[in-house]
Amino acid sequence: MGSGCGEGALWVEAEQALYWTDVTRFLLHRLSARDGCIKSWFFEEPVVALSRTDRAGCLLVALGSRLLLWTPATDERVDHGARLRGWPQVRFNEGRSGPEGRFWVGSMRNNVNPDGTVRDAGGSEGVLMSVGRDAHSATVHQTGFGIANTLCWTPDQRCLIFGDTLANTLYCADYRADWADQDGGGVLGQRRILFTGFGRGLPDGSAIDAQGFVWNCRFGGGCVVRIAPDGALDRIIEAPTHNPTTCAFGGPDYRTLYVTSARIGTAAGDRLAGGVFALRTEVPGLPSFAFQCA
Repeated sequence: MGSGCGEGALWVEAEQALYWTDVTRFLLHRLSARDGCIKSWFFEEPVVALSRTDRAGCLLVALGSRLLLWTPATDERVDHGARLRGWPQVRFNEGRSGPEGRFWVGSMRNNVNPDGTVRDAGGSEGVLMSVGRDAHSATVHQTGFGIANTLCWTPDQRCLIFGDTLANTLYCADYRADWADQDGGGVLGQRRILFTGFGRGLPDGSAIDAQGFVWNCRFGGGCVVRIAPDGALDRIIEAPTHNPTTCAFGGPDYRTLYVTSARIGTAAGDRLAGGVFALRTEVPGLPSFAFQCA
């Protein structure tokens, strides 16, 4: 199944299933690892990110403008209440829940037209924010991003790794869930550069393994890079397509790295563009955190 722009990879252990989105076709997909069955759902605007929640069978879905609580088994969709200020000039982008149960999500200048065609991004309107149980809990933590991307926490949960695609940079910042801000969420220390200036493509989504190495998809670079905790390049994994977009560890042992990709911006000969790929790894990844909605 080829996605216009695959994103939002999420492994749900209880279902032994991979969920991911297609931003430009307003779709959400589910692959059952048990039988290989794929199911898809339509939404009314770009679907950009996903998270598990503390409610059995319920996921948090980030659309371009807002958040939903969604039950795949019944397709029930309940508005969370959070809205992105400035939509449709800007939209939500990468998002994942943190150790404290809040949903951390970045934004960017909106590059998706109402009919799903794309236009240039650019600018510096993107922010990094977090959202709790209700819309009133939204907190903006950092501003000035071209495209706020990559969200993962180190194994000790003391550092958040995030990026700006247009700046070709991954950052890290000290993170403490017990540094409570007025809304009860974790706060960040000053950001510092982790990895920057790599010559193959631009940083898109990432996952982190149990050793604290970041696996970063390089949009336009045809590869995934593994980055050491000190920011050194550990290895380059060649991708079978030009635009890998994001990744998530899954499988019964969390040693399968699922990688999504995009057809947009690829040549006609890139026949696997938009596919989802699986890579076996020696080091297991870390399970995702759940959004605390109850």
